[in-house]
Amino acid sequence: MTEDILINVTPFETRVAVVEQGSVQELHIERSIQRGHVGNLYLGKIVRVLPGMQSAFVDIGLDRAAFIHVADLRQNRNERSTGAAITPIEKLLFEGQSLMVQVIKDPLGTKGARLSTQISIAGRMLVYLPYDPHVGISQKIESEQDRISLRDRVLSFRAQDEQGGFIVRTQAEIATNEELEADHSYLRTLWNSIQSKAKIQGAPSLLYTDLTLAQRVLRDMVTPYTGSIVVDSRGTTQELIDWARTYTPSVLERIKHYSGERPLFDTANVDEEIARALSRRVDLKSGGYLIIDQTEALTTVDVNTGGFVGGRNFDDTIFKTNLEAAIAVARQLRLRNLGGIIILDFIDMEDTEHRAAVLAELNKALSKDRTRMTVSGFSQLGLVEMTRKRTRDSLAHQLCEPCPTCQARGNVRTPRTLCYEILREILRESRQFNPKEFRILASQAIVDLFLEEESPHLAMLGDFIGKPISLEVESQYTQEQYDIVLM
Repeated sequence: MTEDILINVTPFETRVAVVEQGSVQELHIERSIQRGHVGNLYLGKIVRVLPGMQSAFVDIGLDRAAFIHVADLRQNRNERSTGAAITPIEKLLFEGQSLMVQVIKDPLGTKGARLSTQISIAGRMLVYLPYDPHVGISQKIESEQDRISLRDRVLSFRAQDEQGGFIVRTQAEIATNEELEADHSYLRTLWNSIQSKAKIQGAPSLLYTDLTLAQRVLRDMVTPYTGSIVVDSRGTTQELIDWARTYTPSVLERIKHYSGERPLFDTANVDEEIARALSRRVDLKSGGYLIIDQTEALTTVDVNTGGFVGGRNFDDTIFKTNLEAAIAVARQLRLRNLGGIIILDFIDMEDTEHRAAVLAELNKALSKDRTRMTVSGFSQLGLVEMTRKRTRDSLAHQLCEPCPTCQARGNVRTPRTLCYEILREILRESRQFNPKEFRILASQAIVDLFLEEESPHLAMLGDFIGKPISLEVESQYTQEQYDIVLM
């Protein structure tokens, strides 16, 4: 199946949608003031080494210090490959040391960026590994003959004195020798430039910035199954054509400028899809639905039959719902960019063949995803556990923030609960202070309840403390906000 890539460009934001058969499969958003840092190279300065955690904090010039774990140090990666013991981080790093590092994970929540000294620089066909002589082949290239051929071709134009190695990307499967060599030359030149900057710049400083989102589309997302790349900005279209002419000539004819009257994303209902992707509930065509919840530790997906009763029997209904849900789950993971630990709670199936078929359908749907993941079989509790690599914030974390009313709990206390809390607070205050009057400032719902059903309790408290209690509506207050003023 062919995919079309839509690129919506504004001065403040670039948005990319991957559309297959009229359905949005992926969304990528990059804001001009919030560009991601993954792939960037920095000359960092060690600010603190933590032997107990085998980690170190590194100042790379961002708001929060980044961190690096002992496992992400190049020296230990080399030692692990030979089976040698890992050297403790305190013997490799010291405070004040300058270190060339690469961001492998953007800051997430309260965590700083995660770093590595195992540098890798991505090109269109190859990923250059300046400190690793290994030549690896993408696992998505399955033919052993093609893998051997690609390895031999890459080794043939590798310089005699070259210390680095390469990872051959999936796009190289149909590349010519000229394209591979051009990519190799570009990456070597880029690495030499980065090394030159590192010698003359002080720490912390930026040495290399990854490509813009629009350029990364051409480098990372275009495949032989990509139909067209449609851009609604004339300037960006020309930039992509110029970039493609130098690095990816094969995609030139697929880049098109959109000049229609309707907004580009409206032609594929992308904005409506974004709104649905921010909802907990995902409706299935059969009448079933998914409930998706993100937490700090993991993401859960619960499958429900809902109104679907179309099977010949109950087991058949469950099986069909789970098959449809498996496809929907794979799409939602890409669409929402959900990462980390993911728990899938399919409807319980007793038939082992049904379980195997659902798991096979899930793996088939996930195979379209460019992000690395692992999927376990059904556990004893009937859950499917999986992981999906997380390198940037999910769509919800990019576009939303915690609710100021419920403080991200997902619910608010009832007016009655708050009324009783206010009464207890007034009683507590009356024992410490001796005002002439207590005044309650609260939302309309709270005041209404005090004037109606809770008026006897309010009057009883006033008599007990011997002070008048008045009420005042604050229209700007949320349900959980209130103040008690001592008059």
